[in-house]
Amino acid sequence: MPSSFDFIVVGGGSAGAVIAARLSEDPNCQVALIEAGKQPPETELIPAACASLQLSSETDWMYTADPGKAGLGLQGGRVPVPRGKMLGGSSSINYMAYVRGHPGDFDSWAAGGASGWSYVEVLPYFKKIEELNPSDEIVIDKLAHGDSGPVGISVRSPALAGAKAFVAAAEAAGIPRGDYNGRDRGGATGVVSLLQTNTRQGRRASTYRAFLENAADRRPNLSIIIGAQATRILLEDDGTEPRAKGVEYRTEQGQTEVALADREVILSAGAVGSPHLLMLSGIGPREDIEKVGVRCVVDSPHVGKHLKDHIQVPLFFPAPGIGLSMMEVGLSMGPDALRQPNGPLPADPADDDQLSPELLALKQEAERRLAEWESTGEGLISSSLYDAASWFSTGLGDHHSHDGQISFIPCGYNYDLWHHCLRIDTDRFFDDPAQRLAPDSENVLVLANPVLPHSEGEIALQSSDPANHPVILMNYYEDDHDLKVMVAVVRRALEIVDHWPQTEGRPGPMMVPPRLAEMHGYQPGEAPSDELLEDIALHFSLTVYHLSCTCRIGDVVDPVLRVKGVSKLRVADASIMPNIVSGNTNATSIMIGEKAAELIAVDHGVKLAEFVGSS
Repeated sequence: MPSSFDFIVVGGGSAGAVIAARLSEDPNCQVALIEAGKQPPETELIPAACASLQLSSETDWMYTADPGKAGLGLQGGRVPVPRGKMLGGSSSINYMAYVRGHPGDFDSWAAGGASGWSYVEVLPYFKKIEELNPSDEIVIDKLAHGDSGPVGISVRSPALAGAKAFVAAAEAAGIPRGDYNGRDRGGATGVVSLLQTNTRQGRRASTYRAFLENAADRRPNLSIIIGAQATRILLEDDGTEPRAKGVEYRTEQGQTEVALADREVILSAGAVGSPHLLMLSGIGPREDIEKVGVRCVVDSPHVGKHLKDHIQVPLFFPAPGIGLSMMEVGLSMGPDALRQPNGPLPADPADDDQLSPELLALKQEAERRLAEWESTGEGLISSSLYDAASWFSTGLGDHHSHDGQISFIPCGYNYDLWHHCLRIDTDRFFDDPAQRLAPDSENVLVLANPVLPHSEGEIALQSSDPANHPVILMNYYEDDHDLKVMVAVVRRALEIVDHWPQTEGRPGPMMVPPRLAEMHGYQPGEAPSDELLEDIALHFSLTVYHLSCTCRIGDVVDPVLRVKGVSKLRVADASIMPNIVSGNTNATSIMIGEKAAELIAVDHGVKLAEFVGSS
C-alpha cells in the first residue's frame, strides 16, 4: 500500500534538505524526503577531505560530461562532474566556498521576469541561512549577514600565510579588500578577501548537518527515505492539466515503491537530476524524449536546455616556502592518511610497533594535529584549502555584475587528484609530473574563472531507464565571448602574482604545459601570447562544479517555481536559476531552498517557525 504525505521532496541536497526541514516545522504537515544516497560518512566533516568523497558510488553520482570545444588535455576528452549522492547533496561534497553572487545578478533575474527574486527580495533568505562567525581577517558588511541561522559561516583558523599574501597581492594589483557577500560588491575594480566558508568550528556545515541532523530528522512528521532513487513522477492525466500525485522510487534492494503526495511534489534533485527526472516522467522536449521511448505528457521544450557552468584554468606555480606540500596536508589528516600504498606508514596499523624512531615521531605528530582539530576546530584541515578569491569586471561585457573570479589554493595537490578526480592528462600538463607532484613539493594554484559564461549546454536522456546516467553536454566555449573573457581573467591572475608581497618570497614562473610551450615558441619568463592562453584553456579548462539553469524560471517554472503545464509540482534547486550567478553557486542553492519553503508554506497555510519574505 503506498504511503501518503502532504509533501514529497525529491533530493535531500543543498535545497531539498532545507525545504523538508522547514515544511516539517509544522507538526500538522506530513513530509517525505526521498534521497538516493545515505547519511554522509564522518570524513565529510573534515573540510580538507572533500576530494576523497569523489569517485565513490556511496557519495558521488560520478557523472562525466562532453566538454564541447574544451577538454583537449583531459583523459578520454571527458570532464568529471562530481555531484553529491548523500543527504546534504553537493553541499556535502563541495569545497565549501560560501559565495552568494553579485547583487546585480539577482536584479538581472527580476528584470528578466523572475519577479520576487531581486536582490532586496532574496537578501532576507540569505540572512536567515547564516550564523556568521566574525573574523578580524576579513571585512564584513554586518547589515548583510545573519548571526543565528543553521548554516555556520566562518573563515578558517588560523588563516594561512599564502592565502593572506594572495589577498595582499590582489590589493597591490588594484583590487580592494571587501565583503564579497555584502550589499555592494564593488564596481568594476571588484573585491578580494579570504573566503567565507560553510564551516562551523572547523567542520563542514552541509545542509544535512545544518538542517536535518539531530533536529528535523527526529520529527515524527518527517520521513527521510534514504537509499531510494526516484525513477519518475506519477502524473494524473485526465485530459485537462496533468497533476503530480506522487513519486515512484527504487530501493537499495531493487524494489519499486510509491509515495503519494496530497498537496505537492517538490523536485530538488539538482541541475542534472531534476531535468532528468522530469524527462523520464514525460515532461520535456517532445522529440528528444520520445526518441528514447518516453511518452510525452507535457511538451516542455526548455527542460534540460540552457545548462550553465563555471570553468576554470588551473595556473600552477612552484612556490617553495609559500605553498603547502601534500605531506603537510596528509600529516594534518592523521595517521591513516599517511598509510600505504602512497604513504610512509604501514598499511596495517598492527605493524606500527615496528616503526623506526623517525616514522614513530611522524605518526605521533599526525595524531597530535588530528587531535588538535578534533578538540578546537583549528588547524590545516579546517578548510578545503580553497581559501581566498577576488572578483572583478574584465570590461568585455555583462556590466550588471562581475565576470571574472580568481581563486587561490596554497597547495599543488597530488597525482591522484590531478589524474583521477580532475581527469587531467598529467603527462601533457606537467613537464615532470613525478617531481612537480612529489609529496614534499611546495606549489600553489591560482584558478582563473570567468563567472558569467555565454555558452549553454544541455542535459538529455540517454535512455528511458532511470539507472542510466543522462547525457551531459557542457558545450564550453561554444560562444567565442567566453574564451576572450578567460584570456582576460588569466592575464589578471598573472598580474596579481606579479604583485606578490616581497616579504613573503615569491612564487616561481608559471608552469606552462611543455608541448603547448613548444608549439607557441614560449620561453619561461616571457609574457604568454593570447594564442597560447587560448590553447591552455581549450586543453585544460575544468568544471567548477556549478551546473545550473536547466529548469530555469520563465521557461520551465514560473517565478514561484511551479512547473508550467503541470499542477502540484515544483522545482527548487540550482536548475531554476534564470542565469548563473557570478560566483560559487552553493549559497544561492541553499537560499533557493529557503525561499521555496516559504512560497510553498504561504500557498498551503503551513506554519513555519519564521517567515522573512514580503508575503
